[in-house]
Amino acid sequence: MEYNTKRPKLQITDYGRNIYKLIDYAKTIEDRDKRNAVAACIVNVMAQVNPKVKEETDYKHKLWDHLLLMSNFELDVDSPYPVSHENNITFEPKPLKYKTNHINYRHYGKVLEDLIEKVASYPEGEEKEVLIELIAHQMKRSYLTWNRNTVSDDIIFEQFDQLSTGKLKLRDDFQLHANKEYEDGNTQNNKNQNPNRIKKKQGQKHQANSVKVKANKKNKNFQNNKQANGK
Repeated sequence: MEYNTKRPKLQITDYGRNIYKLIDYAKTIEDRDKRNAVAACIVNVMAQVNPKVKEETDYKHKLWDHLLLMSNFELDVDSPYPVSHENNITFEPKPLKYKTNHINYRHYGKVLEDLIEKVASYPEGEEKEVLIELIAHQMKRSYLTWNRNTVSDDIIFEQFDQLSTGKLKLRDDFQLHANKEYEDGNTQNNKNQNPNRIKKKQGQKHQANSVKVKANKKNKNFQNNKQANGK
């Protein structure tokens, strides 16, 4: 028995090993006209084996390029399309470049650090003071997302000073809200961001009320019948 692990590796696996065997057979044909006819038949079979290729524009050209590539450019045929060079068909993908931005505190994220840097460039005034306080509130809200038990306002103020490198200053009498206010705000935002959940609850409530009304009506009819039978 012959295993695939001992067979030559397929350059393009979409068409299967039998197509490679047909290509190897076409290489042995000496008559050029017959070889061209066999190559055209192989291209048609390739389109049937991999029908998804038909969804692409000019898929016939692609099939002929694949035919030559699968033959290691050893199949001498008259392609109806310009023969693509091997370097234009085979290529190695370029490595992806990932961002290597350093984040001081991951629970705050890079966006908040960019926001601090942007606000630091604002001119002094009421708008800047409001933005500084909003950033401080957002820091505590983000902190509570990760750790709800040990958050301290002093830690928030200390990390705020570190992230802003002393460029932003909070008012001396500024105070952060209690933890519950941030948590309630997050809960309310989640509700606002999920209108389907609200509709579902309203539907369940309406259904429960309908069942309750029907039960009361049924009970009332039962009592009326009972009184009528008693009389």
